[in-house]
Amino acid sequence: MARQTDTKWEIGFFESVLRREPRYSEVVEILGGLYTKNGRIADGLRMDRKLVRLQPQNSTAHYNLACSLALSARRPEALRVLRTALDLGYRDYHWMSEDPDLQSLQGVSAFEALLDELRPKEA
Repeated sequence: MARQTDTKWEIGFFESVLRREPRYSEVVEILGGLYTKNGRIADGLRMDRKLVRLQPQNSTAHYNLACSLALSARRPEALRVLRTALDLGYRDYHWMSEDPDLQSLQGVSAFEALLDELRPKEA
């Protein structure tokens, strides 16, 4: 119960900061994570979209958007945004291959092809 109360407080705090500073990208990123962690997938998706608008060259922002899209059962869009994340420099193969947010993409050939691009090459 205490953790849920802490999370509600954190969300309220960061929402109030964002109301005063709507372009505060670090707060947008934090809220996206908090919303998603608390099952507020649509709100997390909204924050991830906003962060990509604020930081269009940020590969991690695109990766997080792809995760929110995958959690929202928007696989084609999630795959397209993951492609963008890789094009912008996202390189964490191990996390991407195990990320529970991307579970709905497991076994999809386009996702497996993206993983193959990142897979560490044997020496």
